[in-house]
Amino acid sequence: MDDGTVGIPAELAVFLGASTPETWVDAAADPAALPLMLVDHANCEKKAASTALAMLFRYEEHEELTERLSRLAREELRHFEQVRRHMRLRGIEWRRVPASRYASGLAEVVRQREPGRLIDRLIVGAFIEARSCERFALITPRLDDDLGRFYAGLLASEARHFQHYLELARGFAEDDLEARIADIRAVENRLATEPDQELRFHSGPPA
Repeated sequence: MDDGTVGIPAELAVFLGASTPETWVDAAADPAALPLMLVDHANCEKKAASTALAMLFRYEEHEELTERLSRLAREELRHFEQVRRHMRLRGIEWRRVPASRYASGLAEVVRQREPGRLIDRLIVGAFIEARSCERFALITPRLDDDLGRFYAGLLASEARHFQHYLELARGFAEDDLEARIADIRAVENRLATEPDQELRFHSGPPA
């Protein structure tokens, strides 16, 4: 595509703080990296659905939380199916791809005691969705028309998911939520911007 007008909501960019390095965009948009990126993206969508379902079962006493997570899980699974469709159209076979350090690095900051654990998991979910949204916007102008339209469409969904996670976190927070967001942001920014050994959808730029 040669349309460079795709952008992300200002609120989302402010929430992220640090932007994805251009070197990551160059590497991820390289046609030679497309099979790897689509497989990893499919894994990310599957993991997002799994995370939402796990939280749904863990916190089933919270009605609004479970309703939102149920809808989110359905959307993530639909995105997983759509990514697999694009893989089939391009003759890309499924293969096992280890995840980047991003998700595990964010999991390490989650507190173990409730309600801190729930709040942190929701904040982490907001960051993952926000970073996905940003990266969809960054790579869309570099892709072919069909795949570019797909990623441009995903951007709106991921922006909604970001909002859902953040609104839910605010609903459960008893202390200064902004301070906790800032703590997790510092970790997320490091994971998303520092050089990485493996190129993935949520990795840092190649070392």
